[in-house]
Amino acid sequence: MAKPIVVSDSTFDQEIKDGLALVDFWAEWCGPCRMIAPILEELAAEYEGKLKVLKLDVDENPKTAMRFRVMSIPTVILFKNGEPVEVIIGAQPKRNFVARIEKHLPKA
Repeated sequence: MAKPIVVSDSTFDQEIKDGLALVDFWAEWCGPCRMIAPILEELAAEYEGKLKVLKLDVDENPKTAMRFRVMSIPTVILFKNGEPVEVIIGAQPKRNFVARIEKHLPKA
């Protein structure tokens, strides 16, 4: 079962360059970040093979957070082939993440 992948400033670009990647910009001290963590774990499992779920700690990796102008956390950005296509700020219900992801999946 797929789990979110921890990324850093140095591994970020490699992980988002192909396909869909949902990146959680978070920090250990952030309560709302902890609230959405189980949702992201479920999404990683449910969309295994179609979507990568990544976690970037903004305290340890400020360069990438600044590059994408992450001002508040949690910020979740959906990337398609390395380009940001959706931004979700704050704790949201699972259905909001699913709706954003589904818009960018290839139609069967």
